[in-house]
Amino acid sequence: MDKEREENSVKAGQTMQEIQLNMDIKEQGAGKMPRKEWMKMQIESRSENEEFARVTVAVFMSRMDPTLEEINDVKTAVSEAVTNCVIHGYGNGEGIIYIEAGIEEDELSVWIRDEGKGIEDIRIAMEPMYTSDTSGERSGMGFSFMEAFMDQVEVESEPGRGTMVKMKKKIGR
Repeated sequence: MDKEREENSVKAGQTMQEIQLNMDIKEQGAGKMPRKEWMKMQIESRSENEEFARVTVAVFMSRMDPTLEEINDVKTAVSEAVTNCVIHGYGNGEGIIYIEAGIEEDELSVWIRDEGKGIEDIRIAMEPMYTSDTSGERSGMGFSFMEAFMDQVEVESEPGRGTMVKMKKKIGR
């Protein structure tokens, strides 16, 4: 992002730092066109940006003609992943959350990444009711919700280097 655009977005009070959309659609025999599309965005790690992230991914996936249930499933999973970045990755501090979404045929992929503190033991962190939040305000159900609403959830993390959540969902089964 160039300096002028960055200054303008700060002056306007925008929290979104970058959105990039790219569509790569290629023709495949018999007039059938497979979908290969993706988007990337970066947002500041602030709880009020969670809604923007989930709505943006929902709008992006709308080209797949999803059901209302599928849209809500994806929005919930994105919300949980972004909230984990804000609360656990950055401890409500400053940071950037990176979001990528892709469509290939009938499958939506969503990757959400932070460069926060990371997770020591992913297996334990993914257990229902587990939370690293010692205040008692968190239920520890974020990963459980992601797994319930998406077809596949994979978590990669390294202490001190951040966490990436990769989720997939077939749309229109």
